[in-house]
Amino acid sequence: MKLWGGRFEEGPSEVFERFSGSLDFDKRLIDVDIRGSIAYASALERVGILTAAEHDELAAAFKAIQKDSQDAAFWQGADEEDVHTLVIRKLKERAGTLADKIHTGRSRNDQVSLDIRLWLREEIDASVKEMLALMAALLDMAKRDATAIVPGYTHTRRAQPVLWPHYLLAYFEMFARDLERFKETRKRVDVMPLGSGAMAGSGFPFDREAIARDLGFASITKNSMDVSGDRDFALDFLHAANLTMLHLSRLAEDWILYSGEEYGWLELGDGVTSGSSIMPQKKNPDSLELIRGKCGGVFGDYSALFLTMKGLPMTYNRDMQEDKPRIFDAADQLRGSLEMARVVVETTRLKPAPPAAAVEESWAVATDLADALARSGVPFHQAHQIVGRLVLESVRDSKRPADWTAEKLAAFDPAFTADMARYVKPAEGIETRELPGGTGPKAVAKALADAGTRLSEMGK
Repeated sequence: MKLWGGRFEEGPSEVFERFSGSLDFDKRLIDVDIRGSIAYASALERVGILTAAEHDELAAAFKAIQKDSQDAAFWQGADEEDVHTLVIRKLKERAGTLADKIHTGRSRNDQVSLDIRLWLREEIDASVKEMLALMAALLDMAKRDATAIVPGYTHTRRAQPVLWPHYLLAYFEMFARDLERFKETRKRVDVMPLGSGAMAGSGFPFDREAIARDLGFASITKNSMDVSGDRDFALDFLHAANLTMLHLSRLAEDWILYSGEEYGWLELGDGVTSGSSIMPQKKNPDSLELIRGKCGGVFGDYSALFLTMKGLPMTYNRDMQEDKPRIFDAADQLRGSLEMARVVVETTRLKPAPPAAAVEESWAVATDLADALARSGVPFHQAHQIVGRLVLESVRDSKRPADWTAEKLAAFDPAFTADMARYVKPAEGIETRELPGGTGPKAVAKALADAGTRLSEMGK
């Protein structure tokens, strides 16, 4: 059956039917489509299109269809162009000609907008829940090795010593921003479009605020033409998903490296790794590689919908049907990646000795020495030059920072005082960085406590 066709002498070609059909992917919307239609039936009753008995009959039929849709047999032989048409056919099978009233004053344009918003609202809530769990796992890991020291990197080169929790809190902050983006996106999704019709508004005096209340929306849309052509809310979701996937990919890249033999910092759990079909010794970080790999697909989903929308005239165009594969794919990959990342974090263990040794054998403490000189009154540019020469000589003579005693430092340059020798130890320099946001032990302990409090608030 079609929801249109009166002005056509012939039906669509078989090729067009196959090319334009969307049931294979938009069937995921059946639950929200039915919920929206039940609310719409109530609106039709309020304006006198349906009697109370007719409303009850349609609502009961919709609920029966919703229950039946959980069975695979429901979908067998379904060849409608989309899920909305399928639901109407099933409704007619149960309610007869009464089903023809349900579309009064409603277009598939505002119906589809409603369905996507209802679906996205729930998907955002589920993704936020997964993100909160991942952030909690990062905090638990940070507390487990609260005093471990690792090299911080710039340009993939050892830069300065930092506490391991400080490193993990950096990712916590990334995901905290992601969480804010999703909550802002949800606000823009949480706007009720029914009553907009195809593009000019409905010809029936619906109480749109009442429909919004029935469906739990915070507000109603302001312009019917905008509703018909709008997918900004979907792009907002994809943008938020993209940044989250970007952050997950960066974490995955770090841990792929840090768990390899060349670094040896992390031991990934057996449950998130795999072996080789030919090399018995391998323990491959496949879970992290898949997170990193799936990131590209989600980036592509955003680009695809963005480019689809960028040249469309007002208002609805059939191109917009292609929004759903992009939204569904991104949502699936995002939620799966967040869940996988949480399991990785929960089952990974830091091996503190290798990163501590990496700090001690490198010149990551160079800035601490330069800062000590600057605090004593040496202009920082000169302090930088002095320590730079110290590093150069050390590299030439294969000296580590620990090889420099107070006497040797003073002999190298009289600007070094005896108390500055302690900064060849990474822990000493770290203790000078106690300003908020720094890697000092007290600052990090406070940041960890604050992060826990914030996480609790985020979850409310």
